Amino acid sequence: MSLVTTRHAEELRQGADELGVALSSGQQEQLLAYLALLIKWNKAYNLTAVRDPDEMVSRHLLDSLSVVPYVAATGDNWLDVGSGGGMPGIPLAIMFPERQFTLLDSNGKKTRFLTQVKLELKLANLQVIHSRVEEFTPEQPFAGICSRAFSSLEDFSNWTRHLGDQHTQWLAMKGVHPDDELQALPADFSLAATQVLKVPGCQGQRHLLILRRLA
Repeated sequence: MSLVTTRHAEELRQGADELGVALSSGQQEQLLAYLALLIKWNKAYNLTAVRDPDEMVSRHLLDSLSVVPYVAATGDNWLDVGSGGGMPGIPLAIMFPERQFTLLDSNGKKTRFLTQVKLELKLANLQVIHSRVEEFTPEQPFAGICSRAFSSLEDFSNWTRHLGDQHTQWLAMKGVHPDDELQALPADFSLAATQVLKVPGCQGQRHLLILRRLA
């Protein structure tokens, strides 16, 4: 655990408090263990462009936790598309052990890392899928589909249309409010809500766009 310091632990605890997210001691331990794995594997696997461990608490953990209230309000079966290093899917799986999370990525190195995290953290509610999103066919529609800096809203909608239905919530985590991307939203999708996310320690804008598919 030496890759993660007491300062990282304090930043996580304080940041979660500011977000209004209650962390149990077990959840805090798991989040920090995940951070340690991310720091370790990032050296060889290039999982994230953020190289400085001191930036990872705010830019990865707290950024992922900022959508907890919106995930809490939706059903039990979630997909994280283009999960990469596991954000926001792994922190969300830690926060909601009673729900199922599927993490999908087309990069084999990244899915190997995600599988290792699942094993080491004993996340029984996590499934890792190595596939292109267009080729993935689940047994049932997902209640929620999230992405973080994955693609344009148009591509996100088009590529995941077959994975949800009119009851599904699509959560797109963005930086600056993507006005141009909203203009290109497919006709069968609508913007249900926009939330400004205040992520402790993060510079710059963060927005959450909640999309719905029309019947």
